[in-house]
Amino acid sequence: MSRANGERTPGISLIGLRGSGKTTVGERLARALDRDFIDLDLLITLSERRSIRSIFDESGESDFRDIEENALSTLIEHAPGSIVATGGGAILRASNRSRLRRHGAIVWLSTGIDTIRRRLKAHGVEVDDRPPLTPLGTLDELEAILAERAPLYQELADFTVATDDLDAEGIAREIAAWWGDGSFRRESNP
Repeated sequence: MSRANGERTPGISLIGLRGSGKTTVGERLARALDRDFIDLDLLITLSERRSIRSIFDESGESDFRDIEENALSTLIEHAPGSIVATGGGAILRASNRSRLRRHGAIVWLSTGIDTIRRRLKAHGVEVDDRPPLTPLGTLDELEAILAERAPLYQELADFTVATDDLDAEGIAREIAAWWGDGSFRRESNP
């Protein structure tokens, strides 16, 4: 995406815990802003030809994070101006945080634990596809994971949307309105 003067349009990256709605909101936001949409986890599963859970089970979290870092690097290089739904843990590596900042605006979909549990239970197949990150298991580990990641999400976010009382369309509209009013300006954008 480019502006009339040739300047690259900054992209938008959605961050937040699993089940916060990054993919669903990202698809709607991309339509609203006429942008390309890329789901980082889907990109990984297609390129690796196996599920995220399989990567975790067969190779471990560290190898998955390496794969994720490489995929994000490629995505940022080849899809400027896109709307990106990151995996919930993509923000754990400083290199990924730096890449996301270079890509453009970062929006945190801040979602309460009860809402995430409800969403994940409603989509039981998705819970099975998501690797547990602690011995507690996918649903019971959410509070610990949020406690670990919330400071990073908060530090990175240019804009935060509390998603508990909004549907995907409402969240996308809120982000599009923020984007459209010019609130995001970053001198360092390429």
